[in-house]
Amino acid sequence: MAAKKAAKKTARGRAQDRAKVAGGQKYEVDYEAKKTGRSAPAVKKAVKKVGNVRGKVEKKLARKR
Repeated sequence: MAAKKAAKKTARGRAQDRAKVAGGQKYEVDYEAKKTGRSAPAVKKAVKKVGNVRGKVEKKLARKR
């Protein structure tokens, strides 16, 4: 009987996940709001306007000040 191969652990998806803001996840919205000094509704609005790419969201929130 052949032994089963162990599942290979990879970091696939982790960097991609950190690079996005999940607008529907309260903890993600709260984190971005605290980080940028803006309100949670402002973060959600920015995500809806420019998409969920963290860099674009932060750039949009920085411009509004």
